[in-house]
Amino acid sequence: MKKIIYLMLLLSVTLSNAQDRITFTYDNAGNQIQRSLCLQCTTSKTANVKPKEIIALKEEDLQKFFPEDVISYYPNPVKEELYLKWELIEGNLVTSIQVFGLSGQLLKSYSGLEKNNTQNIPFQTYASGTYLIVLSYTNGEQKNIKIIKQ
Repeated sequence: MKKIIYLMLLLSVTLSNAQDRITFTYDNAGNQIQRSLCLQCTTSKTANVKPKEIIALKEEDLQKFFPEDVISYYPNPVKEELYLKWELIEGNLVTSIQVFGLSGQLLKSYSGLEKNNTQNIPFQTYASGTYLIVLSYTNGEQKNIKIIKQ
């Protein structure tokens, strides 16, 4: 009986850190395509990825949603605050921005942005995880940006 308890205790200690050893692979659309458990690993691959500290924002730091798109954002992953910038195109302006958690819950909404072309979104109070930013336009179109909070 003692051997069984010892074996179960050893097994539970070994697998208790398994969440740090599970790695995921995603396709370009953000869909999970592979999940693997590495029992020989000592640290997670994502543990070494640190968000870049903002000292001075440069144009090359901004990530384009698509190369031809007029929306830029920085940084991703975000630590404290997300900076969004878009071009004002006549007749098709950004009217609102909404921040959603992955559960679909609306966390924050910004409206009346027709005359603005930038918006800072604070992430300090949000838990680590993935969030969805939805930009709504006057013509009814919406664009989504997936943001990771560390």
